[in-house]
Amino acid sequence: MGIPAFYRWLCNTFPDAVVDVTEDPPTFINGVKVPVDTTRPNPNGMEFDNLYLDMNNIIHPCFHPENLASPESYDQVFKSVFKYVDRIFSLIRPRKLLYMAIDGVAPRAKMNQQRARRFRTAKDAADEASITDKLRGSCTKEGTSRGTEGLDSNVITPGTEFMELLSSALRYYINLRMNHDPGWQGIEVILSDASVPVEGEHKIMSYIRLQRNIPGFDPNTRHCLYGLDADLIMLGLAAHEVHFSILREVSRKHKDPKRKNKAEVHNLKQRAGPYRQLESHLARQKFQLFNLWILREGLAEHLKIPNPRVKVDTERLVDDFVLMCVFVGNDFIPHVPSLDISEGAISLLMRVYRKEFIRMGGYLTDSFEVNLERLEHFLQVIASREVSTFRMRRKKQRTSEMGDGTGLVPDNVSVEGHNPENHSSEKESVISSNHVASEARILDKVKLGEVGWKERYYNEKFEVQTAEDRESVTKHAVLKYVEGISWVMHYYYEGVCSWQWFYPYHYAPFASDFRSLGQLKIHFSLGKPFKPFSQLMGVLPAASGQALPLFYRKLMIDPSSPILDFYPTDFELELNVGKPAWQAICKLPFIDECRLLNEISKVQHTLTDEEKWRNTLGLDRLFVHESHPLAAKISAFSERNKNNPKLNKVKVKRKINPKSSSGMNGYIYLCNKPICPAEISSPFCDMEMIMKNRVISVFYKFPTFHPHIARLPEGVTMPEMSISRHELLLPSFIRRKRKAIDHRRFARRPSPPPPPLEGRSTVAISAQPLDAESALASSHPFVAGPSPSNVLSRPLPPTPPLRATVRPMMAISYQYLVAESASASSQTSVAVSSRADAHSLVAGSSSASTHGDSRKPKRSRSQKRRAQRKRRKLNAIASQQIICPV
Repeated sequence: MGIPAFYRWLCNTFPDAVVDVTEDPPTFINGVKVPVDTTRPNPNGMEFDNLYLDMNNIIHPCFHPENLASPESYDQVFKSVFKYVDRIFSLIRPRKLLYMAIDGVAPRAKMNQQRARRFRTAKDAADEASITDKLRGSCTKEGTSRGTEGLDSNVITPGTEFMELLSSALRYYINLRMNHDPGWQGIEVILSDASVPVEGEHKIMSYIRLQRNIPGFDPNTRHCLYGLDADLIMLGLAAHEVHFSILREVSRKHKDPKRKNKAEVHNLKQRAGPYRQLESHLARQKFQLFNLWILREGLAEHLKIPNPRVKVDTERLVDDFVLMCVFVGNDFIPHVPSLDISEGAISLLMRVYRKEFIRMGGYLTDSFEVNLERLEHFLQVIASREVSTFRMRRKKQRTSEMGDGTGLVPDNVSVEGHNPENHSSEKESVISSNHVASEARILDKVKLGEVGWKERYYNEKFEVQTAEDRESVTKHAVLKYVEGISWVMHYYYEGVCSWQWFYPYHYAPFASDFRSLGQLKIHFSLGKPFKPFSQLMGVLPAASGQALPLFYRKLMIDPSSPILDFYPTDFELELNVGKPAWQAICKLPFIDECRLLNEISKVQHTLTDEEKWRNTLGLDRLFVHESHPLAAKISAFSERNKNNPKLNKVKVKRKINPKSSSGMNGYIYLCNKPICPAEISSPFCDMEMIMKNRVISVFYKFPTFHPHIARLPEGVTMPEMSISRHELLLPSFIRRKRKAIDHRRFARRPSPPPPPLEGRSTVAISAQPLDAESALASSHPFVAGPSPSNVLSRPLPPTPPLRATVRPMMAISYQYLVAESASASSQTSVAVSSRADAHSLVAGSSSASTHGDSRKPKRSRSQKRRAQRKRRKLNAIASQQIICPV
């Protein structure tokens, strides 16, 4: 799930890190689309060595696509996944490795969130089904019928039959591509399915970390990781790999005005099959690359310590930034109440960090280890702004309530009545209205920022009554939250340090409650991961019990079950003021691990052989084509051990020589099955069997564990600074505007020369110094037609009264201010050759623009202050770069 609003904040703050992916235009022969030749150079101007796929971010859109018809069978889901992987592979074109990772059994800290999400899904499905039943009853009276039920997305959990079938389908897909696609034959492919523990993105990061700083490792390996979770960026920063990019779909924030209405979408779903719909949607989907080396440059400037006593270490600044982002929320612990990204929490954290760096004694972290005494100092400074933050939040809420009404459902939401001609629209409107109504009737009992807010918070959210209980719960929550901070940092940098640890509350303590942290003793015991069926029992609701064996299912629904209280059919969804409905807190009871495992042990003997296989933990699989240098080594090793008695237990292993594996380290394991079967059957009735197979498949394990070194690897080649320090410190709105202008200017074909300047005014802006910029000015695409060698000339249309706008340019080293003429009849050309002349022109133009309107109302004091701030901002920009205001 990641960190809400974090990626949006990054894109707004560091817009230069986001790059649109360029694709080759499609080729058609006789009306048939030809597959992309992935052996050709990457059209994005850089080649990637390794491509990593967080497969759950592919599986979910294929299983329940948004605004599209749901698939009717698992086969349709699998084929859609194949198409999705093909599209991403054609965009990136890895040259060494493709790593496909599916979420396995998660640590207990993550299982709590998975449990809440799956119970919420089941509850929403039940609410929708009840509404559908009502509509179906009315349709039955009218002689019509409804469609079939959809698939349960909760089966996308390790241990289910669906995940086993998916693993089999992906193995077939990999063999099919490596046998027939030349772009796949020169690389290694690793498939880590749901039988391998840990979440998919953390498997990927473990692979990257354990490949570093050992013989054969290439420090300049270019990594590309596909995934939608914002915490992937945190993991990428924690890896301390410079050449690292995150691939994401382009998000559509605003509603498309050309979007079809619900009736048209319904008709489209009836005409086209789900598979064709998703295929068409995927062909239109655009992608972006988020380059972490640009983010590192930006963080180095934004976290630059004023007047440091020692040389600042950029790598440790990055680690401290990762720690600070833990407080705004993640998948394992809730965010601190006063820190919300939408309210500028990350910017506040960075400002406090810069200001307090010397006072708190230096860095907050050393790799994953947190200095608790310095962290306490840092949080207490944040706490000093806590009350003002809450009061500002309540002020905004009151303003919003005054505009929307309090405790009322908006008039445009219809809760009653229905339209028999469009039942799908009615169902969606009723469901959405329920969400709106529930949000509108939220009663804020805590009233943060007002007298007694802290006591009310712990009474309501932690369900304590007396002062003694409140103090005890506060101390315990602080202890567990600090443990959570250490656990998350360890998870990001080293891997799981405890499979059983979890945060036992739904809410976090306040920043002002973090005191005496230096006296806390933090210790974790590693433990063991759950088995797949045990995790299913811990995260699935009873409504999804069909994914479990029969006797496991009875533990969920049998009235005499000792653990029936773990599976409530109705539970509270606690909506908080100012938060959307999807961020509601599911008030579910936390699982008692001992009770759960004790009851499961009593029914394990009832499992069939196939169910026992699904309930075991597995290994990654490595695929190579027989033309790959590693294939000969594997074949020779397999031939020497074909009669080894340890094959049945998968204990025959060999260390991989990185010279024959493109720098990859690790171990291969053999089993009693052939490594290269001659034929591979298809899991689908309408897809071909693979004949004359030439792909070798073995089990794979990572290199031996070694501590992660949170430094840049030796021998790394740093990329050139793509943006200047001044551009990094420009206000984000200016940089976003600059990027949009540059995209329009340089991404299109050159426009023809403009018509003669008749009836138009021209503003000529001279760069400073004139001689140094004359050559660039004369060759820049912005210049149109003949002009003096030291002057940039641009025709301007007649406009309303004079105003100046900042338009920074990427390809040149200065910004310019374009002044629009106040009179359409004037035809003048003004050359600015010094900053003093520029400021005098600004003063003259601003005064001249006010003389024509004697009826201008008198400005208030707040308006004058805003105008002064704008002038100071423009003057600050003008003093740092060559700006020619006119």
